[in-house]
Amino acid sequence: MILRSPVVAGSFYPENPEQLRCEVESYLQGARLLAEVDMRPAALVVPHAGYYFSAAVAADAYRLIADEVFDLVVVLAPSHRHYFVGASIYSIGNYATPLGEVEVDSELADGLIANYPEIDFVPEAHRFEHSLEVQLPFLQVSLGKFKLLPIVLGQQSWGQAETLAEIVADLALSRRLLLIASTDLSHFHDAATAKLLDRQVVDAVAAFDPQAFWSLIENRQAEACGAGPLLTVMLAAKKMRLERTKVLHYRHSGEVSGDNERVVGYLSAAIY
Repeated sequence: MILRSPVVAGSFYPENPEQLRCEVESYLQGARLLAEVDMRPAALVVPHAGYYFSAAVAADAYRLIADEVFDLVVVLAPSHRHYFVGASIYSIGNYATPLGEVEVDSELADGLIANYPEIDFVPEAHRFEHSLEVQLPFLQVSLGKFKLLPIVLGQQSWGQAETLAEIVADLALSRRLLLIASTDLSHFHDAATAKLLDRQVVDAVAAFDPQAFWSLIENRQAEACGAGPLLTVMLAAKKMRLERTKVLHYRHSGEVSGDNERVVGYLSAAIY
């Protein structure tokens, strides 16, 4: 078994375990309470930037699952550093953060890789990828111990997303499942342009409309670096007969840094 060690600890989030736990707990305690505080989401949409920029947005989603118990957490995240087509599951060991190891359901991962040609293990997809790793400290603090299915997605088509969504949704037939879609929105536009682009994605998510979302992406009318994960999670949620989405928080990096010339958009949402 080969442990997947953290690669962005000390840059995207604190490397010191005590500092990291304290910071995540602070974000969760500061998360905004909504009217639907009794909702029990089965899927979340969360950003994956450095915590300074996006953790407050993610916390509004993760607070909703605090102390819940799930049989399996499936995190779908985009590949930023390695180009490939399809889906890669880390199947050879556990993931680790400064807070400790997260158990990967290796038996399930091996079975999916063996049975579905759409799924493989691509080592380079996981080696330096931050978009999945940054979700784990929030999950560790919110849930305690849990089993993880870590999926990094390369290039995706609608058909590939639909096939993977069917596979993922089938996992919920015998398990209490939590799905996580890791995505940021538009990148490096001025703040006014970013808001216009991102509003369309926010509206498509709020409407629980994967077709509208994918049309925006394909026609380059909006941006999401985790478009594949977001589409797959929305399609899987439909197949799991989830009924509603709730947009929790939107902001862009300029609202934190003060630089409104080149911003990145961040969204959190719950599906239940």
